[in-house]
Parts: sequence; structure tokens; C-alpha cells
Amino acid sequence: MSHAATKQKLSTLALGALGVVYGDIGTSPLYALKETFAGHHPLPVVEFNILGVLSIMLWTIMLLVSIKYVAIIMRADNNGEGGSLSLLALVGELTAKHKKTKWVVTVLGLFAAALFFGDSMITPAISVLSAVEGLNVVSPQLSHYVMPATLVILTLLFFIQKHGTGKVGLAFGPIMIFWFACLGAFGALAILHSPHVLLALNPAYAVQFLTDNPATAFLALGSVVLAVTGGEALYTDMGHFGKFPIRLTWFSFVLPALTLNYFGQGALLLQNPAAIENPFYLLAPAWALLPLLVLATAATIIASQAVISGAFSVANQSVQMGFLPRMEIRQTSDKAQGQIYVPFTNWTLYVAVVFLVLAFQSSSNLAAAYGIAVTGTMTIDTLLIAFVILLAWRWPMPLAIPLITFILLVDLAYFAANAMKIPQGGWFPLGIATISFTVLTTWKHGRRLLFAEVERQTVPMQVVIDGTDGVPRVMGTAVFLTSASNGAPSALMHNLKHNQVLHERNVLLTVSVEDKPYVTAGNRLLIDDLGKNFYRVRVFYGFMETPDIPAALELCASAGLAFDMMTTSFFISRAMIVSSPHPGMMKWRERLFIALSKNAMNAADFFKIPVNRVIEMGTRIEI
Repeated sequence: MSHAATKQKLSTLALGALGVVYGDIGTSPLYALKETFAGHHPLPVVEFNILGVLSIMLWTIMLLVSIKYVAIIMRADNNGEGGSLSLLALVGELTAKHKKTKWVVTVLGLFAAALFFGDSMITPAISVLSAVEGLNVVSPQLSHYVMPATLVILTLLFFIQKHGTGKVGLAFGPIMIFWFACLGAFGALAILHSPHVLLALNPAYAVQFLTDNPATAFLALGSVVLAVTGGEALYTDMGHFGKFPIRLTWFSFVLPALTLNYFGQGALLLQNPAAIENPFYLLAPAWALLPLLVLATAATIIASQAVISGAFSVANQSVQMGFLPRMEIRQTSDKAQGQIYVPFTNWTLYVAVVFLVLAFQSSSNLAAAYGIAVTGTMTIDTLLIAFVILLAWRWPMPLAIPLITFILLVDLAYFAANAMKIPQGGWFPLGIATISFTVLTTWKHGRRLLFAEVERQTVPMQVVIDGTDGVPRVMGTAVFLTSASNGAPSALMHNLKHNQVLHERNVLLTVSVEDKPYVTAGNRLLIDDLGKNFYRVRVFYGFMETPDIPAALELCASAGLAFDMMTTSFFISRAMIVSSPHPGMMKWRERLFIALSKNAMNAADFFKIPVNRVIEMGTRIEI
């Protein structure tokens, strides 16, 4: 690739990163500083507090985003992919030989994913609501339009998801460039009027604020952390844009713009403490209020879009990794593999977001619910990356242990400060996370019991093959989908028992999902000739991929096992799970697993098998 082409590709990726990755953290200036001084634990708007809070904000962003995520965690890519489940898969490989450690790691990773679902409900609500609240600044008479306008915007946002975001995404980058340019410009103008606000660049002001009144400072941390919400997205979206474009845009453009805006808001408060009513909008001159309101709304829609797409991705990964039942996952683009739409996730988020807006009424009330999910996820990410640093990278202990300990203490301090806000709204993301975690672990454990029971009832395949000499054969190919990697599928046994015939060629097909995001075409298949025209075929997918059985079978032709869809029948065993007198899990969890299995998407639809080629056979199984 030529230097010019490389440069063009880098600029495209950087523009894309600006449009997707920074929406959440980029819209935090709308409410972070305001909430710290005027939220549930208000601070007097005096110089000491302003400089102290600004200093803590800046150095928190530097430590938790610039150092922790951008410099360290982004090195821990799983074949280029990031995010809690990707990190979980990576750490799972490192701890595979230590069962107890792997169990702890799995629980942590799943709870981080569960917290993300809570986060993805709060982000659209607080972001759009905080932007539309600018109407109060434009004119107090418009205040009664805030709620209806917010609900209309959110409703439209969720309704367009099914059409895909490819075309809309093209506009995201330029809008966010303009957004960050405005953040920096308005902030810089305010700093010119009160340049001594730059004293807060000195971390000594942060230390003095924390030590002068520890109790007040501790409560303030619960709102200060709002400045880093979305910092984890830099790692989550790494697979879409790559490390270098994200690092480049963060250090060269986004971080300076955010710093200028926060310090500009601080400079405004030094001049006019009453501006705490809405320091973000009051930074702008009167003529720019309405255009800024429109721009802020667009930026918050982009922030919401990014987190909704992230929720689709986490749901997809959870299904492929066996933590959620099969559900409808639609590809919305034939060019970009990561662009998917998950209807169940979309409408669940929509109902939750509308509930949050109606129940909490303002961005200030929602801020109490926001921090707990973010700080919980960040704390878990620190624990997971500690395994990578110590087991994979093998950093020297004198460097690794103090660094991990310091970052973890900062994470825990912010988490503890937000835990104080559980009664005011922090209960919501924790409740959603608990429900999500229960569903994820119940489905995984139930599947393990189900597969163990299927395995116990399975007849060795060689016994079946040896006993089929006198069985009549009919034309065509029979493909038996089976989760077991050995033994005869129950659908095959039922076919022999009831129809007393076999097809001319019989294929036992197993889909396996690897602990990596993508599998290359060369590693997609493993074909084993069992003799007497019986074959075992294993199809491998990464956890970011959507299985497509007909497409995979086309690849078999190069290995001498060609398929004609018109003469191929697919036999699927539908497990009818019934309650056992001695269940392998608690009764309520068993009922939950049975309910989830009944609502799972049909296997033929999920694996994209033509419905007119499918024969389903039921099997009763006790777990």
C-alpha cells in the first residue's frame, strides 16, 4: 500500500473513531461539572473547590483514560478486538489450567458485561435529556417541552435501528469534529478571561482538595467520575478502528478539547458562581445558544447510537459464547460485518430508557444512577488486566504490583463514592446488572447440564455405524446438527427408530465458537471420515461472527465433500426440557432456564438453514 493510501486509510479510521468512540465521554461536559457542584451533594462554588475539582477531573482523565485504557489495556487485544467479553476470553485462556481462578475471572467478566447493559440504558437517557435541557437556558418558557422533545428524539433513535446505521454513521465523524472544536473554542475563550484557572493543571490542587475535607471530597468523587464515563468505549471499539487511530485522535484532539472545555467552565464559575445553573450552555454567547443546543442534541444522539450498537455487539457475543439463548440477529450491512441489529435488545433498551426519563425527570437525578455502572466496569477491567500484565506480559513485579494497586485503589474510591448514591438511583444499574448476570449464568450452567445429560444418553457412533449394514439407504444427504463432539445425535437415532432408513450420505455437524473474535476461512472446517459414508464436520466461528451453515457447507467442496442443497435434508433435535425430581440447579433457576429455552430462536433460522430442508425431532430431557 502506498504512503498516500495508508495516510488516507488512517484519516478515514480516525474520522470514524471520532464519530463512534468518543460520543459518551465527549458529551460528559454537558453535566459532569454542573453535577459535581449542584448535584445530590452540592459544593460551594468558591475558588478553592473549583480549582480542586478541575484538578481531580483532569488527573482522573489522565490516569483512568489516557494511562489505564489508552496506554495499557488497549495493548490487551484479542485478535484486534476489545471489550469486557473479549478481555474475558483472553484472560480465560491464560487461567485455563487454574479452575478456581478461571471461575473468578469468568464471574468478573460476566458481571462487567451485565453492568454494560445497565450503562447502555442510562447513557441515551442522560445524554439526550441533558442536551435538550438547554431549552431552559434558551428560554424558561420552553422548559415544559424538555420531556416531550427528549422522548420523541429517543423514540426516533430506537425506531431507526432496524435500518442500520451505515449511512447515518457517515455523518457522525464531521459532526463530532465540529462538536469537539466548539468544546475547545468556547472553553478557550472563557480561559482567556480568567487565566488563573490554569493553576488547576497542578495536581497539588487535587491533593489539597482531597486532604482538606476528606468527607466532602469523597462525596464529590461520585460526580467527578462522570467526566470519564465512556472511557471504556475506547477499548470496546478498538476492533472497529484499531489502536493507532484511537490513540491519535484521543491525544491530539479529544483530550485537549475536553480539557479546554472543563477549564473554561471552571473559569466561568470563577467569574460568575451563579452560572452553575448550566455552566456548559452559559459558556456560549447568547447568539450561539440555539445552534449549540442543536449540535449538543446531535452529539448526544451519536453517543446514544454508539452505546446501543455496543449493546447489540455484547448481546451477539453472549449468544455466540453460550451465555444467552439464540435470538434474532440481523446483519444491516453486507459490507461491514460489525453492523448488526438485535430486535429483542433494541426494544428492551427502549422500554428501559423511556422508563428512566419518565421516572427520573432530569439529567441531575439520572446522574445518581450513572456512575455506579461505569465505576463497576472500570474496576473489573483493572482486575482482569492485572492477570494479563502478570501472566501474559510478565511485567517486573516491582513495576506491575504498585501500578495495578494504585489504579485499583482509584477505581475502588470512585466505586465507593458512587455506592453512596445507590438509594438516589444507583439501584437501577445494579438491579439491571443483577438480572442480566443471573440470566447469563443460568443459561450457561443450564446448557452445561443439558449437554452432560445428552452426552450420558448418547450411543457411541461406531456402534451405530457397525449396526447399519442391513439398513436401507435412500438418495441424498442427511445433515444431523449435534452439540456433542462424539456419539450419535438423538435425531439420527430417532430417524433410524421411526423411519428405519438412512440417507446415502450422513453428516454429523457441530458448530463450535472459539475464544477469539474471528476464524479465518482456512480454519473454518474440520472434516473426519467415519467410514460407510458417515462424516463428522466441525464448523468453527469466532464470538464476533454470525453462523451461516449453508455458507460453511459450500467450503466443504474443496475437501471433497460437496453439498447440493436440493438433495440435502437437515435433521434438528429440539430438546424439550422438563423439570427433574433432582435438578442440577436451584428450582427457580431451573424454571428460568426452561423458560429461556422455550423462547430461544429456532435453530434453523439462527443458522440460516432453508426452512423447506429442515426436519425437527423432539427429545424430552431432564436436567
